[in-house]
Amino acid sequence: MNTAAVPNAAPAPLSADAPITDRSETTFRFLAEPTSVNFGGKVHGGALMKWMDETAYACAAVWSGRYCVTVSVGNIRFRRPILVGNLVELRARVVATGRTSMHLHISVHAGDPKSGVLQQTTDCLMVFVAVDEQGKPVPVPPFVPVTEEQKRLARYAMDVKDALDAIVELKPEEVAAGKV
Repeated sequence: MNTAAVPNAAPAPLSADAPITDRSETTFRFLAEPTSVNFGGKVHGGALMKWMDETAYACAAVWSGRYCVTVSVGNIRFRRPILVGNLVELRARVVATGRTSMHLHISVHAGDPKSGVLQQTTDCLMVFVAVDEQGKPVPVPPFVPVTEEQKRLARYAMDVKDALDAIVELKPEEVAAGKV
């Protein structure tokens, strides 16, 4: 198969035995364990953010074929708690790319594994940059939104990027310089 002609094919598969057909999306599923609980008896927000970062990293690394670093997390929204014993599903999708950056949308769904019904608990946008062995940014394959949903998510990611860039401009000089 000529991957150059296929939108969003990205680098060669990780293994000839188990090729990844859609390299722009990664899903993790597992049960929420008691070790992740906060004092209120729910999954700790910090644990959830760690899981989101790990899922997004896996997606970015598969997409770029490189080690990647988290640059920013934006517009995170906690809608409902995750309970110990819930089945947790994290889905990271590349929704836009720059020269060296990847914008990913991460959605989290959770619920009772016996019912099979999962509800959205959280979502956010994260930006990763692919780096070489010296930690210098390197180019990533372009993501081309094809479906209407992909196009909407790409616009959303760019709108959030613009909003975050505007917020950075509002920072007082001493905050931006790391003096506060």
